[in-house]
Amino acid sequence: MTGPGKSERDAAFATFVQQASPSLLRTAWLLTGDHHAAHDLVQASLVRTYVAWPRVRPETALAYARRVLVNERTDRWRRYGSEEAVSEVPDRGRVAGTRSAPSVESVTEDRDAVVRLLARLPDQQRRVVVLRYYSDLSEQATAEALNISVGSVKSAASRGLATLRAQLTPTEGGVR
Repeated sequence: MTGPGKSERDAAFATFVQQASPSLLRTAWLLTGDHHAAHDLVQASLVRTYVAWPRVRPETALAYARRVLVNERTDRWRRYGSEEAVSEVPDRGRVAGTRSAPSVESVTEDRDAVVRLLARLPDQQRRVVVLRYYSDLSEQATAEALNISVGSVKSAASRGLATLRAQLTPTEGGVR
């Protein structure tokens, strides 16, 4: 028989899942580049978070779940090996200096390009860039989530952003 303590914890966890799932899913998608893998990763992370839920402080629950998600991603990568290579990011032939309202197709293409570019980064750089700039975590919070030093976060972020910039810089005619 379950007591009122467990039912209250379950209700708090259900509320947490409802609020945190979209953020965790976006982070997982950026880490994996695959919709189905992202869903699996979030589900596995939520299961592990639920097991630890009695020890998780409400104010740090999202950070805890995010760390579990990143650790689960790393565990899977180690277990199953590296991902398959991604195809080249398509050149959409944009003319420098022109702007128009983005279409749904161009937004989707941009999102796809970002995921493909992120997939080319080494695993730690990808995790740092996603948590630091997409999830908008501080250097300290990113370091804690990944269990690395702040210096490692700064270094990985710098290298990752440099790689992304190099991949995005048009080489045609020297236009930047």
